[in-house]
Order: sequence, then structure tokens, then C-alpha cells
Amino acid sequence: MGPLSNFKANLSTQLLVLTLENNQLSGIIPAEIENLVNLTALDLDSNFLEGNIPSVIGKLPKRQRLFLNDNRLSGQIPSSIGNLTLLYELHLDDNNLNGSIPSNIGNCQKLQYLTLPNNSLQGPIPKQLFLISSISISLNLSTNSLVGSLPIEIGNLKSLSTIDISKNKLSGEIPSSIGDCNILEHLYMGGNFFEGTIPRSVTLLKGLQDLDLSLNNLSEQIPKNLEKLSALQSLNLSFNNLEGEVPAKGIFGNASAIFVNGNDKLCGGIAKLHLPTCTNPRSMKRKKSNAFRIVLVIIGLVLGFLLITSFLTLYWRRRSKSKPPSTPLIGEQFFKLSYKDLFQATGGFSSANFIGSGSFGSVYKGIIDQDETIVAVKVLNLQNPRVYKSFMVECKALRNIRHRNLVKILTSCSSIDSKGFKALVYEFMPNGSLDDWLHMSVEAHNHSRNLDFLQRLNITIDVASALDYLRYNSYAPIVHCDLKPSNVLLDRDMTAHVNDFGLARLLLETDDNSSQTQTSTIGIKGSIGYAAPEYGMGGRATIQGDVFSYGILLLEMFTGKRPIDQMFTDDLNIHNYSMTALPVHVMQILDPTLLPEEEQSEQIEEIAINRIEGPSHRTNQLQDCITSIIEIAV
Repeated sequence: MGPLSNFKANLSTQLLVLTLENNQLSGIIPAEIENLVNLTALDLDSNFLEGNIPSVIGKLPKRQRLFLNDNRLSGQIPSSIGNLTLLYELHLDDNNLNGSIPSNIGNCQKLQYLTLPNNSLQGPIPKQLFLISSISISLNLSTNSLVGSLPIEIGNLKSLSTIDISKNKLSGEIPSSIGDCNILEHLYMGGNFFEGTIPRSVTLLKGLQDLDLSLNNLSEQIPKNLEKLSALQSLNLSFNNLEGEVPAKGIFGNASAIFVNGNDKLCGGIAKLHLPTCTNPRSMKRKKSNAFRIVLVIIGLVLGFLLITSFLTLYWRRRSKSKPPSTPLIGEQFFKLSYKDLFQATGGFSSANFIGSGSFGSVYKGIIDQDETIVAVKVLNLQNPRVYKSFMVECKALRNIRHRNLVKILTSCSSIDSKGFKALVYEFMPNGSLDDWLHMSVEAHNHSRNLDFLQRLNITIDVASALDYLRYNSYAPIVHCDLKPSNVLLDRDMTAHVNDFGLARLLLETDDNSSQTQTSTIGIKGSIGYAAPEYGMGGRATIQGDVFSYGILLLEMFTGKRPIDQMFTDDLNIHNYSMTALPVHVMQILDPTLLPEEEQSEQIEEIAINRIEGPSHRTNQLQDCITSIIEIAV
């Protein structure tokens, strides 16, 4: 470990292979590396190297393998890379490289592997790259910012097994020359802006096993001959503009192997896809010929229904006048409770029933006498001028939404007397808030309420399910605007429920397709540490703002640190604190309470031993899980 800049390349000039991967080397790659003129392989991957790739790297004409992946290198790929005419492996993935791919990389005519994913590369893909006929194993340019169309020269890669250009900004049509890549087994092109049709030439790739064209703008029908590709094991065509009938044979007969969701105009296919039945033109003619008869039947049924309904309405009105009005019981959609009812249920809003308080009011535990149902009563602080807007927003947001991971509102109470009173009544959550479980046990030195790893993972899934419902399945898209641990409550079974919609926004599309408007005008959106940065500058509430808050919540749950922890000062925050630990040091930022007590004191020592002797199976599994979660959060 230590800076590589101390290395003066004073090794023997006869050195053929230099391998220093998976260490903790830092600093820059020294220019003196050019002295190793006979070097054929240089492996520096999985370190902390930074700075530019020195241009002298091209002065080593015998270089055949170059591994600089998984570092922190920045700047552009030097054009001198084209001088390495014997190079057959080049790995620069997972760095911070920018600029364009140099066109003279086409000089590397012996190249078999080229991996450049997870950088910030820009500009078009040079067509010279596709003139390297020797590329046969893998060409991976994914997760960059490459633009422009895909050159038709891609058809020259006749011996290539894997192409991954997903998650870029490529556009235009997919060239039909892709069908000339005879040996292709894996083709990933998702997450771009490709348009037009799926080229029929794709059906010529007889050895194709994986095809991903998702998240593009492809249109028209799915080529029927795709069902004849017997080697195809996975097909992802989701989120395009495809239309027409989905084939039913071949891979299309396996619902778990194909993905066609997000294409609203598709029909047919096997029953497990749950797509609408395709319209048969002949049956349409028969339906039109019977249309008049059907209309007459419907009119007769409607008139009969209205007549019966009118008689029943008159009957029940006369009967109800003879009976005193009664208060609906718990279990109906919204039952009626007065101030007196809530006063009695909470013992006069006594301190013994006090649960907690916030900027908009206080929450009390109550028992409704009707059937001894336990409820949570949120009494709003009417001294806060923002409370009235918060009350209306929360009522509007919650009156029409139902989901197992949202706290259910039972009713509201609002008086107009001189004192004034407003309250919301919710179902009671006996296990309190997620914030209590994450921090109160530690702050009070009481370790009896720790959440284990599986409980935290289930809670993150519960919260994600609630956000998904608010965005895609509620009567209108809803932005919560204040997602944080104190607004996530836990029921008796430790199922998470998102609460407190006092800052929520309802996003409604106008008739003229103009930009979205918001029903709430409350100025401040969210809490410090959790709110998206653009909210601090008066930015509009968006779904992406909730996603940002969810990421912070994930980091807090698995690091055990609040985003406003005292350790986060100057440029250090919970986001870059977690990001810099990926992937090697992720266990060092893990909440110690996630480990058994006997292992907590040995955590750092265990990690050090694992670096030398290799991790145990159990620790390795936990680290893989934690790494995946932190990567999603970051």
C-alpha cells in the first residue's frame, strides 16, 4: 500500500510482467514507467490510483495486456494508446475517464478484449473501433455518455461474442449490419435513444443467447422470426413503443425469459404475459352488425335499474326520517369523531398518552370507546400558519390512497369555534418510528431494540413499494417531499408504513399537455439532510426528489449515521462518505450493530485478515449484500 508515485521504475528493463492489482496503491502512475521497454503485461487494477493515464504508456511497444480498471483515474484516454499494436487486452473500466474514445485505437489490430464501462466518456463511437476484426471476446462501452448513431461498420466484428453498449445516449436506428456479427451470443443495447424498428437481421444471429433492447424508442412490430432463435435465453424489449401481436412460440412461450412491459400497444402472446387480446377484423364486423341490438338491450337495463333505484331511494329516505342519526362505526371508510370523543380517547390529551411532536403538531395514543380500537391522534398546532395548508394537503393526499405500506388515515376532526381545533386520526403503529429503532437505542445506551440485517432489508423494500405505489398506481402521482426515518412507522409485525403527508405534492397533468402543476404551495420541502439539493434553491417538487431522500434513508439504515451527524463537515457528507468506501472498505462503514456482539469488537481486525487470507463464506456473503445496497443508495 502507499503512493505509487514513489516507484521510480528502476526495475530491470528485462521485466516482462508487472502485477500489483488488489492493493491500496495511491497517487499517480509515474512517467518513468516508460523505462520498462520489454514489459508485455501491466496489471494495476483495483487500487486507488488517480490522475491522468500518462501518454508515455504508448512507448512500450511490446505491451500485450493493460489492466488499469477499478481505480480513480481521470482525464482522457491518451491517443498514444494506438501505438500498442500488439495489445490484445485493454481494461479501463470503473474510473472517472472523460473525453472521447481516440480514433487511432483502430491501430490495435490484435485487440480481443476492450472494456471501458462505468466512466464518463463522451462523443461518438469511432468507426475505426469496429474495423478491429480481431475483437472476439468482449466489447464493453456501457454506462458512459456516448452519443451519435451506431456505425454500420459494426458488422465487421464477425467473431465477437459479447457487445455491451447499454446506458449511453446513442440514437438513430440500429444498423441492419448487426446481423453480420455471426458469432454474437450476448447483445446489450438498453438504456439509449435508439428509434425505428428492430432490424430483421437480428434474427440471423443463430447463436444469440441474450438480447436487451429495453428503454429505447423502438417502434412497430416485434420480428416474428425471433421465436426461431433456439439459443435465445433472455429477451428484454420493455419500455419502447412497440405495437402489434407478440409471438407465442420459442422464447416467447417462457414468460419468465421475456420482458415486454412498458409497450402499451402490444397484444396477444401467452396468457401469463397478461396482454390484451388482439382484435380480429372479422369479429369486429360481426360486432358492428349486432351493435344496434346491444344498444337497445343496454338502454332497457339502464332504464329498469334507474326505476328500481328511485323506488328504493324514496323508501329509505322515509324510513331514515323516523330514526335518530347514528355515528358510523370503525371499519367504514371515514367514521365521525368529535373533539369530545378524541378528548376522552386520549385521556384529555394527557402526557401519559403522548407519543411525539413535530413542527405541525403533537401525536397522542387513544382508545376509541366504540370498539376499543387503538388509534394515533395527530393534533395540529394552529399557531403555525403553515398548518392549514398542511392539513388540507394531507387530507387530499390520503383520502383516495390505500396501500399496505402507507399509514391508513381513519378520519379527521375540524371545529370552527373560537378556540379552533384540527386533528387527523390514524391507525396506531405499536413499534414506533424507524428513527427510534436506528438511533434511540444507541443514544440511550439501550441495545435491546436493534434491527438486524434482514429486518432492515425488509423495511427498505416496504418503503420502496410505497414510493412505487405513490408514483405509478395512486389516483394521481404523489410526491411525499419529506421521506426520512421518523416518517416511517413500524406495525406489530415490523412492516414499514410511510407516514406524514403534510408536505406532499399531487402532480396533475393538464389537458393541454403543459408542464405539471402542484396542488400545494408550501415553500419549504423536506428536512435538512434528506431533501434534494434543488429544493434548497426553490426547485419544483419531483418524483426524483423522493428518490434522493430514499437513497439517503438507505445509507442511514446501513451505516447507522444520520446525514446531519457531526462528523459530516465541510465537503464530507453521508453520500461521498459511503461512495469512497466502495467496494473494498464497505464493511468499515457498516453499522456495528448489524454484527453479532462478539464480532463487533473484532470487525476491523477481521476485515484486515480477510484482505490477506480471503474472507470467510459468511463475511463474504454479508459484504456482497452490503456492497449491493450501498451501490444502489449511492
